[in-house]
Amino acid sequence: MRRLFIGLAALIVAGALAYRSLDAAPAWLEQPVEAVRTWLGTSPNSGFIVVSGNIEAHESVLSFKTVQSRIVELPFDEGQTVKKGALIARVDDADYKQQVAIAEAALNASSRQYDVAQQNVLATKRTVISDQADVALKQLEFDRAQTLLTKGAGTIDARDVAETALEQARAALDRDNALETAAERSAVLANANIESARAALELAKIVLGYATLTAPFDGVILVRQAELGEVVSPGAAIVTLADIDHVWLRAYVNETDIGKIRLGEAATVTTDSYPGKPYPGRVSFISEAAEFTPKSVETHAERVTLVYRIRIDIDNPSHELAPGLPADGRIPIRAQGES
Repeated sequence: MRRLFIGLAALIVAGALAYRSLDAAPAWLEQPVEAVRTWLGTSPNSGFIVVSGNIEAHESVLSFKTVQSRIVELPFDEGQTVKKGALIARVDDADYKQQVAIAEAALNASSRQYDVAQQNVLATKRTVISDQADVALKQLEFDRAQTLLTKGAGTIDARDVAETALEQARAALDRDNALETAAERSAVLANANIESARAALELAKIVLGYATLTAPFDGVILVRQAELGEVVSPGAAIVTLADIDHVWLRAYVNETDIGKIRLGEAATVTTDSYPGKPYPGRVSFISEAAEFTPKSVETHAERVTLVYRIRIDIDNPSHELAPGLPADGRIPIRAQGES
């Protein structure tokens, strides 16, 4: 209804201006014309610019990540308010819980394998110590046999037996040194397997967490795209959540008026839904580039080809301003030379 009145008023102004072009406008017509222009915000004496547009809000389309399963919980419906962290939806997570159990079992197995590898390292170290002692003993026996042979008190056979025993002890030491190295490498590998199993367990837990969808912020559910029992795929939209605590008016300013407003300027927003109730706001965005007037945009002032998009931020604690609601904004005109 308000916009109908605006249209009729615009026709009155257009007719009056046409009549004035003949330099024959009577004095009684001048006053109504100026009054209408002042009410519309197009008069140079009105002191403000009036814009029209729609209320918008930050919207987030929530979906499940990675998981594909059947929805078993969907507690909220469209239009309901939710708090940050509230459960929005949950899918059947039995498969993902089983993956966690499998990962936990693999981690336990890797831990036991590491314990066994550590025991093997200790065993080979002890064997090497024994081999070193045996080599030292065989070296003494060989030296003794060699000395006796040199003095004529020993035999060549005794010396050869001692030498063979020494070589066998050295070979055993080399073998057990190699076994110790292999055991140490096995222990390192077993430890790496533990880290891998632990990472797999953490990943399984993360994926299990994806089976629950929670609200990332306080807001209102605008659209519920899924239903209980529906099988959803990763990335499929479940609900659209809007933050309506802080909304804004998206509007357009004529090219001829863009120099009359400034960023951060206080503004007042009104709606037909709550007549007579002003909502304070401020100009938070002014487009740097002009664009052609969108077909859906209606301006109070004379329509021109090029307009600039602006944004008026509004606090909305009462949630009265809903996304899509038509609204008007009044912005004080900047004085000449004012920065």
